[in-house]
Amino acid sequence: MNLLRALCATAAALLLGGCVTPPSYDYTAFRQARPASILVLPPVNNTTSVEATHSLMSWTTLPLAESGYYVLPVTLVEETFRQNGLDSPAEIAEVSPAKLREIFGADAALYIQIREYGTVYRVLQSASVVTADARLVDLRSGAQLWNGSATASSAENRGGSQGGLIGMLVEAVVYQVMENATDASHDVAGVTAPRLLSAGRPAGMLYGPRSPRYQQDGLPGP
Repeated sequence: MNLLRALCATAAALLLGGCVTPPSYDYTAFRQARPASILVLPPVNNTTSVEATHSLMSWTTLPLAESGYYVLPVTLVEETFRQNGLDSPAEIAEVSPAKLREIFGADAALYIQIREYGTVYRVLQSASVVTADARLVDLRSGAQLWNGSATASSAENRGGSQGGLIGMLVEAVVYQVMENATDASHDVAGVTAPRLLSAGRPAGMLYGPRSPRYQQDGLPGP
């Protein structure tokens, strides 16, 4: 009888396994640190598009500011690194949290990696895609507070082609030419950045102290 019950319990667990909700993001460290100011480091570009770093970085301030954080001015940050002989985002990312804290006085630093940037052509579809990963590090302790990923594509809101296979091929070529000519990837980066950095999104950033929703993001208080 005990064996039968064990088998039944195992079967029930297997059947219900697909309905189990995955655990939510662990914000313990983030809520304990509660940074007020953020230093955005130049994104490390892992693509062949030379404009990716500056393009994505130009979109990072607004979603963070709207989420309630003070963001150090991008031009000031870049010039400070340049004056100290650091021009490469990869080299800048190697600077210790303690040194960044000493130079800029920010509570936390945002490290960004760009995985995709540019127009891609895949036989029947052409689209500009921007994908990035980010992690927030407490400059006072060196601890990671949060990490996330986001992507966006210019093909998201397109309707299906009505011209059959030939029409799809022609449409793909047309979109590729148009998006290369208009630098559509920069606009797509403007969608990726808020998806990555705006507070209130699933597993996203918490609201900062300048937001009216500070400490009201659906989680228990500290």
